[in-house]
Amino acid sequence: MNNFQPKTLFIGKNTIYLPSCHSTNDVAAEKIQNEKIFDGTLVITSDQTAGRGQRGNTWETMPGQNITMSVILKPDFLSAADQFNLNIAVSLGVHLFLSKYIQAGLTVKWPNDIYVGNRKMGGILIENSLAGSRLSHAIVGIGVNINQLSFSNSKVISLRLATQQDEFDLEALVGELCVCLEKYYLQLRNGHIAEQKKEYLQHLFRFDETHYYTSGQERFAGKIVDVAPNGALMIEVNGAVRTFDFKEVAFEI
Repeated sequence: MNNFQPKTLFIGKNTIYLPSCHSTNDVAAEKIQNEKIFDGTLVITSDQTAGRGQRGNTWETMPGQNITMSVILKPDFLSAADQFNLNIAVSLGVHLFLSKYIQAGLTVKWPNDIYVGNRKMGGILIENSLAGSRLSHAIVGIGVNINQLSFSNSKVISLRLATQQDEFDLEALVGELCVCLEKYYLQLRNGHIAEQKKEYLQHLFRFDETHYYTSGQERFAGKIVDVAPNGALMIEVNGAVRTFDFKEVAFEI
């Protein structure tokens, strides 16, 4: 990754490669605090020892097998109230990247995991910093299982397992991913919010299907019908639409 030059305008043009680190998001946060960082700076590692996911989950990854990276962005064109639009754009970028290799069953599981069928292939963790009512920095952490062939959790899958192909070139894939991320980020910056929201719903895991969910001690059947502007999940239950925040509902899978 020392000579990494993706075919982008700015994402990944400045790359910080670490053979091993605890968390690329944490390293990115330290860089923002202590240095002048260019928009689109990529922090990437071959061995992430303490990767984090949504809700405090950990990210299991074997050294040198998968994509573990963070992109530092400066989305000051977004207000705090609109920050979930960045999640949508990033999720669509990862989805586009993987769709070149996976033609069926690839979805975005709310709020921003990547699934193939009922198995998780990737995860996104975005940590935003605010300046007043607007975003100043966003650290976009992305983990995608690529070449790993065994996992402790049977509900996890890699690109190699899903495609039954030979080992992938990780550096080439990171370049492709940067191109896809930049495409949707520039669309977002140019105001294509409604179009991206429509595409996000088209790719949303279990959208407009009836499945079981749990919220606290309650188990219920419902149908995902929308995602609110603040990112909350909207589920139709017994004819009425209920709204759930990030930690208020769990999928039964």
